[in-house]
Amino acid sequence: MPFVGLGLHILVALYFAIHAVRSGQQIFWLIVLFSFPLLGSVVYFFAIYLPASQMDRGFRRVANIATKALDPGRELREAQQAFNLTPTAQNQMRLANALMDDGKTAEAVQQFDLCLKGPFSADAAIRFDAARAKLQNGQAENAAQLLVRIKADTSEFRPEQVSLLLAKCLAAAHKNDDARQEFTTAVARFNSIDARAEYALWAASIGDIKLATELRDELERAQLHWNKHTRSLHQPLIRRVDSAIASAKK
Repeated sequence: MPFVGLGLHILVALYFAIHAVRSGQQIFWLIVLFSFPLLGSVVYFFAIYLPASQMDRGFRRVANIATKALDPGRELREAQQAFNLTPTAQNQMRLANALMDDGKTAEAVQQFDLCLKGPFSADAAIRFDAARAKLQNGQAENAAQLLVRIKADTSEFRPEQVSLLLAKCLAAAHKNDDARQEFTTAVARFNSIDARAEYALWAASIGDIKLATELRDELERAQLHWNKHTRSLHQPLIRRVDSAIASAKK
């Protein structure tokens, strides 16, 4: 029996070693895993594997929802306090995001504009979040300009998210031909659930029921290959598409 237990420890360490190699972790983790099979596996699980897993994202999402429900203003208060104490660019960005999440988009835009004038003005993450805030605040064209700059300067930064947000900005700016082109490009390049769903939502919003239905049918065929977790994760988005198409048909 001790040999069985030892074998399981080695198998677990081997599993995490494969994960470390595939995810590009430092060689240090391989040494830890095989030098201390049991303890190393436990440390790797909590330090690397769990934070990167869907399970951990799910736990964090539930925890964030619960925290907001119990104390909806907590993050904004803490972000404001942190910025007042140490007015760094990082804390200013945190405050801007907290304001945006709290629905105070005009104030969020003001904070993001200050970030964009500082030493991190070319930071892709700041530009992206600033674009989200500007879109929510009715400044679609300004938001689109920021996203175009991201694509030009840092094309590797969240390419799908940038493309879909740009398409939404173009749509909000009533540039439907450009929006259609950006959505088409996103679907062709990324072939993802989100790209097809967002394209379908936009198509339904402009009354292009034929296109929206075609995209919904593609999602229906894709669902046949989804596992239970993927289906559950994307069900709210699929329901939004169904509701949008139903409303467009009325």
